[in-house]
Amino acid sequence: MSITPITETIKYLYETDYDRWVLQTVQQLQDKNYEAIDWENLIDEVTDLSRRQRDKLMSLLTRLFEHLLKIAYWESEREYNYRGWNAEIQNFRIQIKRLLKKSPSLQVYLVEIFDECYQDARKITIKKTGLDPNIFPNEPIGNLEQVLDDDWLPNIQ
Repeated sequence: MSITPITETIKYLYETDYDRWVLQTVQQLQDKNYEAIDWENLIDEVTDLSRRQRDKLMSLLTRLFEHLLKIAYWESEREYNYRGWNAEIQNFRIQIKRLLKKSPSLQVYLVEIFDECYQDARKITIKKTGLDPNIFPNEPIGNLEQVLDDDWLPNIQ
């Protein structure tokens, strides 16, 4: 029977019991047992933390745009859904601002994804509402400052 090197055992643990791998990695870091750490997967996990924050920001901004578009253009549903949509708009704004407060460097990324998120939201809203795509403007319905402003809503058509 051959003895498996400790790093191979830890790498196997990463694939078979993620939670245990995390706890064991934390313990190894606390103990300064650097030789036993699964560095490859740890680096991937730390890198993924940034990716998750970016993905979350993109999702929140897209959802914010969806609700702004519904409020502005989905006339037949507006009266019934206005309060709910408006509450969701505030919710997404709050979450975006909290994320930016925790990671101010994401502000640059927010500017980079602004148009893409609008286009994604436009496509989703067209599918969701069944409305004529031509009523939704190709350009974002507001600038970044407006979209994140708690008191701003698009002009209602």
